[in-house]
Amino acid sequence: MKLGEGVEQAIHSVAMLAGLSEGGVLSAAAIAEFHGVSVSYLLKHLQALSSAGILDTVSGPRGGYRLARLPKEITLLDIVLGVEGPAPAFRCAEIRQRGPNPLPGKSFAKPCGISAAMLAAERVYRAELAKTTIADVLAELAESDDGAIAARGCAFLALNERRANR
Repeated sequence: MKLGEGVEQAIHSVAMLAGLSEGGVLSAAAIAEFHGVSVSYLLKHLQALSSAGILDTVSGPRGGYRLARLPKEITLLDIVLGVEGPAPAFRCAEIRQRGPNPLPGKSFAKPCGISAAMLAAERVYRAELAKTTIADVLAELAESDDGAIAARGCAFLALNERRANR
């Protein structure tokens, strides 16, 4: 399974927004700058996360993005579904019923075994993502950080965080 690049950008963006102070927001341009990614591409994913209820959007010249929920309430699955949508990664098109000399529908009364196996794997994958929150990711990072990663993020937030009304 291959997830789009937007999933990685979205997860890192949500993790970064978790570091904002009360009432703080970051612009899409600032988030994109920090991660060295395209603003227009990132903006599409930030808007999807906003539609999914993961981010709040504050409009206006002092506006930007902030978390709509606490980091402990946002799972990796929430973010993946917000960016990629709820449809399963594997979509069975029933190609076993195509081609020359197709068999009648009664030959395929049972669901496709391949589809069933793929959907079972997806359930496991989604369950695993649902177990991990942004707070978990940040806690794990804090355990392994010698301080350099935190210092870089804090310095960037100090320069780019905007104050907005909550």
